[in-house]
Amino acid sequence: MRVLLVEDDEDLSGRIAAVLRSENFVVDIARNGEDALHAGLTELFDVAILDLGLPKIDGVSVLKEWREGSRNLPVLVLTARDGWPDKVASFKAGADDFLAKPFKVEELVLRLRALVRRAAGHAAARLTCGALVFDAQLGTFELDGLPLKLTALEWRVLSCLMLRKEIIVDRRELTERVYDGDAEVDSNSIEVIIARLRKKLGGDRIETVRGRGYMLTAAAAP
Repeated sequence: MRVLLVEDDEDLSGRIAAVLRSENFVVDIARNGEDALHAGLTELFDVAILDLGLPKIDGVSVLKEWREGSRNLPVLVLTARDGWPDKVASFKAGADDFLAKPFKVEELVLRLRALVRRAAGHAAARLTCGALVFDAQLGTFELDGLPLKLTALEWRVLSCLMLRKEIIVDRRELTERVYDGDAEVDSNSIEVIIARLRKKLGGDRIETVRGRGYMLTAAAAP
């Protein structure tokens, strides 16, 4: 789950990013509206956290331009401006959720996971694909009723495939959602992660669709 965190307070953005990364989110940070606007229009994110009081371009204007540019990523407005007019302006501009400062980071994490899940078309928190179960709110996987131990990168790849189960996910899309924007990525890194996941899940659960990407599917009956 790749997050665009738009917050000009360096200390606050650092604390939020640290917690989100500990919860397996990939986090890109923008500290002004101009950078946020460009990132949201040109890069791939699962969700955005957007402050309203930003340098250069205010948050509501950024959100309006994202929507006018057909960027449909879910957006959670996180701001100290908790008055009714600010909420109205945010939702009219296209916000999906609104959280006022001060806030509990645990609540922020739960709201982000819910936004990502619903944007992928899932109403229920527990997703299943054969014997594989993903609790999208808790962030846990089970296989055949037992907890599945995953590295952070394995978790990111599998959660992306699980949210889009039975749908082909492009290799480039996986790469963008798994790694931070400034990370150095080897050309075969996704293939290595997929190979490790196949060992843990069983080789028939993740299909390679040649020239297109990967698809998580229920294992074929023996």
